[in-house]
Amino acid sequence: MLQQQEDGHQAVGAHSDNSGRKTGQEVTGFGGQDAGMTTDFPEPTRVSVNGVELEVFEAGRQNAGNPVVLCHGWPEHAFSWRHQMPALAAAGFHVIVPNQRGYGGSSRPTEVTDYDIAHLSGDLVALLDYYGYDDATFVGHDWGAAVVWGLTLLHPHRVDKVINLSLPYLERGDRPWIEVMEDVLGSDFYFVHFNRQPGVADAVFEENTFQFLRNLYRKDVPPAGPQPGNALINLARMETPLGEPIMSDSELAVFVAAFESTGFTGGINWYRNLDRNWRLLADVDPIIRQPTLMIYGDRDPVARSERLPQFVPNVDVVSLDCGHWIQQEKPEETNQIILKWLDQRGVV
Repeated sequence: MLQQQEDGHQAVGAHSDNSGRKTGQEVTGFGGQDAGMTTDFPEPTRVSVNGVELEVFEAGRQNAGNPVVLCHGWPEHAFSWRHQMPALAAAGFHVIVPNQRGYGGSSRPTEVTDYDIAHLSGDLVALLDYYGYDDATFVGHDWGAAVVWGLTLLHPHRVDKVINLSLPYLERGDRPWIEVMEDVLGSDFYFVHFNRQPGVADAVFEENTFQFLRNLYRKDVPPAGPQPGNALINLARMETPLGEPIMSDSELAVFVAAFESTGFTGGINWYRNLDRNWRLLADVDPIIRQPTLMIYGDRDPVARSERLPQFVPNVDVVSLDCGHWIQQEKPEETNQIILKWLDQRGVV
């Protein structure tokens, strides 16, 4: 979760039931009933791009020529777009949904710097090349939105339209982002903790994978006062979840199985490149000129950007009554907003 404040498919583990016990059922992919899901999900293919292999899920291949690429956040998976894929395909889009590097069946390089914005955006450019597209509409949630913003800055001619959820454009100030966060939010803030204490949070999340993800994917969580320590580590160790789940047990099991197989370090390495990204973007034109849709959740802890139109002048802003996991918490409303916006631009 990014919070702005201050081989073919493979077996990926076993399901956990709501108590956290393994059921023993192997997940051999993410299609149909193999993963015990309530929503069918396409089988993946593996695509070699930019020095890595990405696990890619598609819908609407018959709509070749009208691509939309959906980019997940942390700690997520391509499966987080399960509600959007069929709707976009039915509307005439070729829907391309990668597990980005570090996730699912995709490559997990060992070097931290292999997860900077140059590599992450380079994967998406190479994915366009693989499918023979000059550009596409890119949709991102959470860290996926950060990658889409960065992609649009670094490779503006490869992005036709931008749709981002939760995370607005992150302004590049005079000092690196982690330095600022450490000064303002302290050493326990999870962005800072991930950078200053590498491996500590990773191990806690891996020891408590089911519990962490069960506790994280919630809605209507009652507000709580500040607590000592890293809030996400505290969440991973909390035995009783707060609020209400945003997905079924079988859907949650897909995420749990994936992270039981991969661990969390690949995704956390995205955070460990934040200051490197700040430097990589130093000489880039900071203005996003593409038509852009920004979707916020009214109860999302991620801060909105009051200055968004200054950096994204062609932006339309919409809010939904939900928390952080927008497209999973409000799938139908999210689909309607996206499709209406695209229709108004003559691409549906």
